[in-house]
Amino acid sequence: MTKKIVITGIGATSPLGGTAADTWSALLAGESGATTLEQPWVQETHLPVTFAAQARVSPTTVLERHETKRLDPSSQFALIAGREAWADAGSPGVDPGRLAVDWATGIGGVWTLLDAWDTLRERGPRRVLPMTVPMLMPNGPAAAIGMDLHARAGIRTVVSACASSTESIANAYDRLQQGLADVVIAGGSEAAIHPLPIASFAAMQALSKRNDDPATASRPYDITRDGFVLGEGAAALVIETEEHAKARGAHIYAELLGGSVTSDAYHITAPDPEGSAAARAMLEAIRNAGGSISDVSHINAHATSTPVGDIAEYNALRRVFGDLLDGIPVSATKASTGHLLGGAGAIEAFFTVKALSERIAPPTINLTEQDPEIPLDVVTSPRALPTGDLLAISNSFGFGGHNAVVAFRSV
Repeated sequence: MTKKIVITGIGATSPLGGTAADTWSALLAGESGATTLEQPWVQETHLPVTFAAQARVSPTTVLERHETKRLDPSSQFALIAGREAWADAGSPGVDPGRLAVDWATGIGGVWTLLDAWDTLRERGPRRVLPMTVPMLMPNGPAAAIGMDLHARAGIRTVVSACASSTESIANAYDRLQQGLADVVIAGGSEAAIHPLPIASFAAMQALSKRNDDPATASRPYDITRDGFVLGEGAAALVIETEEHAKARGAHIYAELLGGSVTSDAYHITAPDPEGSAAARAMLEAIRNAGGSISDVSHINAHATSTPVGDIAEYNALRRVFGDLLDGIPVSATKASTGHLLGGAGAIEAFFTVKALSERIAPPTINLTEQDPEIPLDVVTSPRALPTGDLLAISNSFGFGGHNAVVAFRSV
């Protein structure tokens, strides 16, 4: 028998705020998290892009000193978001053997890895920290949450580029349906605002170069868009069976209806311009949710603000919804948060859940002249969603041709 799976807790630390509540408020207010980078390494390395969407609240002001010393920033963000989500869910009294973690990252502990390499070259092998490997491992964030909350039903890490944390949420749904856990903490984190990733993304012409105006640099669907803005942070969802949630009197934000994962097998960085596999992921997610395309009331799009990516996603959306697409409000929230890479799907799932819970679609900022080749109904100021039963999807697509979509229903 298919179980109902629900969201009972939300946590986040992002370029818009240090908590989920602050992040959501700033998103609705139309704020941008993109700012000029003031670190000395920007000038020292002669970076062509001098801005990013940094976490608004440093994890060093939230965590204990011994925690920050033993955790890469990607794990620090994960721990903060995981703890907030857990508290928001009422700190469920679940048997540790029935508590699992499904987490994600696109890059993992890049700061730890590259700092250790600098230490090795400049100071020798004896000065490399013994915790370097546990800190740089991609599963470090998942392990940090799992150990903090004593999760013993399994800790799993997805690394599927920018589709990673959407896939982790889909995996959490499957794990709960299979009866392998009663509660799962799912989400993703990223901390890659480092000169090497910035230089690399810039070299492939993926980043916006609006150094003079970072706040308007991420502009999905705008005819002047020129690339994404690198972001950092984390978001976490507490996901559990409805039976377990109701038995403990938990507040339920929305129902998770499942997801779908497909792949383009087209190019290592470019999406398939036809969007066929991305379209299949959306269709499968909707069908797995027991719905039809006419049921979808809201879409949180991947919408990175790259010239090629936004059109490819539009083509996929049009394949799925046809003329119905014209009446579906679409939010492109990376305009505010920047692109959190492996954490993007998690924060956008959080936004989708809140949109359904509060019946308000968040705005897409910086859209001043919409590309005529992408005639979507883009939400540019907070828009009320209709009453009644609502179904929404959140899309994520990543380098390597990874496609992941999750579907949610209002309660």
